[in-house]
Amino acid sequence: MKKRDFLKLADLSHAEHLSLRARAVELKALRQNRALVETLKGRTLGLVFEKPSTRTRVSFEAAMCQLGGTALSLPMAESQIKRGETLEDTARVLSRYVDALVFRTFGDQRLETFARSASVPVINGLSEGAHPVQLLADLMTVEERLGSLGGRRVAFVGDGASNMALSWIEAANLFQFQLTVAAPAGYQPPATPGIRVTEDAKVGVIDADVLVTDVWLSMGQEDEAAKRRAAFAGFQLDETLLRRASPKAIVLHCLPAHRGEEISEAVIEGPQSAVFDEAENRLHTQKALLEVLLG
Repeated sequence: MKKRDFLKLADLSHAEHLSLRARAVELKALRQNRALVETLKGRTLGLVFEKPSTRTRVSFEAAMCQLGGTALSLPMAESQIKRGETLEDTARVLSRYVDALVFRTFGDQRLETFARSASVPVINGLSEGAHPVQLLADLMTVEERLGSLGGRRVAFVGDGASNMALSWIEAANLFQFQLTVAAPAGYQPPATPGIRVTEDAKVGVIDADVLVTDVWLSMGQEDEAAKRRAAFAGFQLDETLLRRASPKAIVLHCLPAHRGEEISEAVIEGPQSAVFDEAENRLHTQKALLEVLLG
């Protein structure tokens, strides 16, 4: 059987996404009832990280263990790549030891090289161009709170060229909801049919059902801190912006959050915040994804 990678949302069909979310709901209920699920007993997942991680690492490790398998984490700083081994050789060797790999990296070319070299399924644990495993959890959370995705109005506020914004754009085209990206000049996404882009956050969030934000300063951008904070002034997801959205709107943030920058304390801790349900749903959607790729 040909191996399957999950580097972007479109690597699964629409039907597979629907099935995956349904299975994630089932797995969540099973965990809440403390039911034993061992669909991946005897299988091993390797996690290779070039960037720090909390949620991606722990949720994948926990997911694999709770499905009866084993997870092994390899920070790149502790690998032989630091001593000159090629990315290709690392992927080929690790493929001989494990049944699937999660790779968290910087450039998308590195992700593609790693996936091309591996003989087992590779999952994008985050790259510069996408964060698809986060979107699996986000979409599940929207359905939990609001019902169907179709026709919903989503507003992404912040860095429109970030991996999270780009993955939301991909999701909008796949699942037919309305997406507006509110981002300052210089931080907007490439023009995409069907996606509305505005430089005015107050306009972008009007009547939105879902408000999404992310940090203004991602890993590797520390030297741009002052410039970015100045550019994003007025783009904090606060109570003023929230009041312009639908009264039943929910708030999402992939975390970690810089409270008082891209999101206010009152909003992230408020009754419309689904941020921590969203974080939990990483576990359940990734279990379902692992079953799809290793089943």
